[in-house]
Amino acid sequence: MILFPFNEYWWFYAGFTLFVLAMLALDLGVFHKKSHIVSFKESAAWTTVWISLALLFNVGFYFYTKHLFSTDARFLSISGFDAAEQAKTSALEFLTGFVIEKSLAIDNIFVFAVVFAYFGIPKLYQHRVLFWGILGALVFRALFIAMGSVLMQYHWMLYFFGGLLIITGIKMFFAGTDEQDLENNFIVRQLKRMFRVYPKIDGPKFFINKEGLTYVTPLFLALVFLEMSDIIFAIDSVPAIFALTKEPLIVFTSNIFAIMGLRSMYFMLSGVMDKFCYIKYGLASVLIFVGLKMVWLNNAFGGKFPISWSLGIIAGLIGASVVGSLWFGKDKI
Repeated sequence: MILFPFNEYWWFYAGFTLFVLAMLALDLGVFHKKSHIVSFKESAAWTTVWISLALLFNVGFYFYTKHLFSTDARFLSISGFDAAEQAKTSALEFLTGFVIEKSLAIDNIFVFAVVFAYFGIPKLYQHRVLFWGILGALVFRALFIAMGSVLMQYHWMLYFFGGLLIITGIKMFFAGTDEQDLENNFIVRQLKRMFRVYPKIDGPKFFINKEGLTYVTPLFLALVFLEMSDIIFAIDSVPAIFALTKEPLIVFTSNIFAIMGLRSMYFMLSGVMDKFCYIKYGLASVLIFVGLKMVWLNNAFGGKFPISWSLGIIAGLIGASVVGSLWFGKDKI
């Protein structure tokens, strides 16, 4: 049983989407109207804002669902249905999904750093590239979530995506730490074949016109590469949240909240990313755990592994990798 079917809660999706668009307009039109280098203080403040908004939404979501489950005839007719307990579970599912997506987004941050370095994007224009990149990511994530909500209705897909997460986690666990060379990257090669590329950055422009010909700038190449990378990351992150909840509304809101704070988190962590040398082991462990949850643990616990346990395990794995990086990785930096 889907608690929040789209045909009944389309207004919730619409209202949430309008809120996100309004925040993006406020971001670009007011706070970042002029290109500037984003300081640690500014990025930390925005990171705090986005996390606070997500937590406030979660509190409001809990009280809304508690009232809904206590008054809606659809739920009152279900024998043994506990409105307060279900509201608590739904709120914990949102929080756990947000934590997972926020954690997996650390991989995106490393990609941001590599791409900006390769294309020589000055810090002055990085926020502009990330703004449009995040906007595109929101669209693609919405499509992935819509497709996922349909595919997850087929039981065998749980095993497929669960196995995919386990394999990805194992590969990440044993992957090397060498810096990526984008010169021979397939996506970069194809972009340079498809577009007429102007070799220099001309202000914040994605396109420029020279002698009657339109060229794309390195900013545009960086933007497209980031969009393609996010699509690849979404193949892992979206199924990971569906492993925790079958509610598309919870998957959508938690995923979007995590993505919206990705830019500020990048600028906040960009100067200290090399200190998190063991973070990949935490992320890999999370993917393996979530994959096991889909293919085994849920069935072993009568259909659903306790969401409070999932939140504790995921937070513990990420926390241990961060503490391990800061404590035991000191000599490797």
